[in-house]
Amino acid sequence: MPEMPEVEIIRRSLIEKISGRTIVEVEFLLARLVKWPSSAEFQAVLTNRKIETVARRGKYLLFHLDDKQVLVIHLRMTGRLQYITRDGEKDKFTRILFKLDNGDILVYADTRTLGTLYLMPFDELWRIAGLFTMGPEPLTPEFSLIYLTEMLKKHHGKIKAILLNQKYIGGLGNIYVDECMAIAGIHPERIASSLSENENEKLYHAINKVIADGIEHGGTTFRDYRDGDGKSGSHQYHLNVYGRKDEPCLSCGTPIQRKEVAGRGTHFCPKCQK
Repeated sequence: MPEMPEVEIIRRSLIEKISGRTIVEVEFLLARLVKWPSSAEFQAVLTNRKIETVARRGKYLLFHLDDKQVLVIHLRMTGRLQYITRDGEKDKFTRILFKLDNGDILVYADTRTLGTLYLMPFDELWRIAGLFTMGPEPLTPEFSLIYLTEMLKKHHGKIKAILLNQKYIGGLGNIYVDECMAIAGIHPERIASSLSENENEKLYHAINKVIADGIEHGGTTFRDYRDGDGKSGSHQYHLNVYGRKDEPCLSCGTPIQRKEVAGRGTHFCPKCQK
């Protein structure tokens, strides 16, 4: 958390507000979150740089600057980005302040301080391993049924672990993986290569559906996630299995089960997902 839909909503909520704005000061409350370059160089290079646009790749936000460098932010578990006015109330977990030329502030807050920030030229983004090796994302031409089918055929691990691996599909996390398997009727411990053509097709459409629905509903908020305006999402009210242990399956009424799969808490219907 946040996953691809949440990061996309943050991007959309920020892009009009900060595109064309100049960063006039960077204030650190916790400089160690900057992983490249040094925090001092990060601060110096960003000062007086204009933000041209905001892009996204998987769970990474990419702020393209006027000197062809890119500020990359990976929110990880509890990172938040919020745009506030100069007199606005700051998040109590604020870690970095990006002060803008109109007096407003882009706030990076992080409860557990697991997020990471980078600043480097566009042609050096390969330095960020998770970004460089990321697989195709749902809702893109690169993520096709053919791609998913051929990829799954090559892997003999549990389907949940494969879907969580960002090298194979970019942007999926624990919530949306549980949801897409529920919609497709696939048990999270199935061996990936054992899926039939029909199951692969169901899974392909389910993956695209849960991501599109997550975006439509403004993301999923349980605790920390907020968009760039500080608003919560509502997708948590539309979940089929995630977070619903012992509650009845929406399809058959069987109590939802939870167990550890691929090192993650996993929710599924034991009847619909045999």
